[in-house]
Amino acid sequence: MSIWWSLHLRREAASVPLARRLLLGTMETAGVDPDVSYELSVALTEACANAVEHGGDTGCGPASEAYRVTAYLDGETCRIEVADSGPGFAGTGCLTASAGPDAESGRGLRLIEELADHVHFGRTGRGGALVSFDKIVKWRTDAPLALT
Repeated sequence: MSIWWSLHLRREAASVPLARRLLLGTMETAGVDPDVSYELSVALTEACANAVEHGGDTGCGPASEAYRVTAYLDGETCRIEVADSGPGFAGTGCLTASAGPDAESGRGLRLIEELADHVHFGRTGRGGALVSFDKIVKWRTDAPLALT
């Protein structure tokens, strides 16, 4: 069995915990191992926070007020995509720069890379940023949706 859902969220800080709780609830109901669920929820939180902060600053025209989160749980893989209509990622420079030890931001993309098995930073068809990541799922022994 597979599960997928998609949310269209306002670029407001309050939307981030909503996406995280929905993901955690889905994972718990499906029977995903709590450690895997937690790691994916932290990565999702970072991607959503990035979309809220940077997702509509195009510099040309009105800022977008929304972003999209889509999650797929299929077989042994969970894939999450967060897309916005901001300026996107300019090359790889923003991905290789590391935040200094006293920086208050700038670590989210690196954290996503550490928590997920595969990560892609790119652009949407409309030029916004797209962060997609996936992780191999471990199931609880009593998981109702686990493949046997």
